[in-house]
Amino acid sequence: MQISSEEIIFLIGLTSIIFLIAPCFLILYVLSYNRRKKKHLEEKVLLKTTFENELLKTQMEVQEQTLKTVANDLHDNIGQLLSLITITLSTIDLEENSKIASKITLTDDLTRRSINELKALSRLLHGEELISKGLAAAIEFELEWLKRSDRYQISFEKNNFESIADSAKETMVFRLFQECINNIIQHAKASKIVIILEQDNSSFKLTISDNGIGFNADEKLNLKMGMGLYNIKRRAAMINGTATITSIPGNGSVITITVPCN
Repeated sequence: MQISSEEIIFLIGLTSIIFLIAPCFLILYVLSYNRRKKKHLEEKVLLKTTFENELLKTQMEVQEQTLKTVANDLHDNIGQLLSLITITLSTIDLEENSKIASKITLTDDLTRRSINELKALSRLLHGEELISKGLAAAIEFELEWLKRSDRYQISFEKNNFESIADSAKETMVFRLFQECINNIIQHAKASKIVIILEQDNSSFKLTISDNGIGFNADEKLNLKMGMGLYNIKRRAAMINGTATITSIPGNGSVITITVPCN
């Protein structure tokens, strides 16, 4: 069967068109791939910059919270001790020999207590050193200051927890812990706080619960009334973690922060 000249011309034309179109598709594919790759790299840089900025902000907030604690303690605790020392010294009457010794002893005791308080405050001021000792140690130290108020019954449990081994993550989680505790102090009207820090092969978990008045967690999140709650969730997500907030009015609240180990 012979092929007509028209068919030969058609086949040659079709082949030519295919060879012309194929490189065009290849070029378009390469251009599209490069655009996607460039966009992906830009997103990675943006995410890294955002995380670094958030980490810096978190570190500054930790320092700010530390300074607030120091300021409050200077005013409420050390200030009162120094005022008592001043009052005691001003009431010493050199003619009342029987009372001089007891007042000097009291002044000595108040002075020693003031020195111990100042030493504790100096350790608290070294926020970076506090974090460098590990998340568990930082939480423990923070809770010691909370216990001094005698307002709360506090329980802290560590179940197989060693370390996150990532200072950036530890700083972020410590700030989340501080934020949760501050929310309890300001809003919960609680008398009991329980903190559990636990770890398994794949992740570690920080759970903070209280027996306060509670709130409607779903309502606050749906209506965007609790920006602090969104902040907790957002920061947990930045370290590839999750924050679960459970609360109903009258039954306290539970916040669980889960972060992968790697």
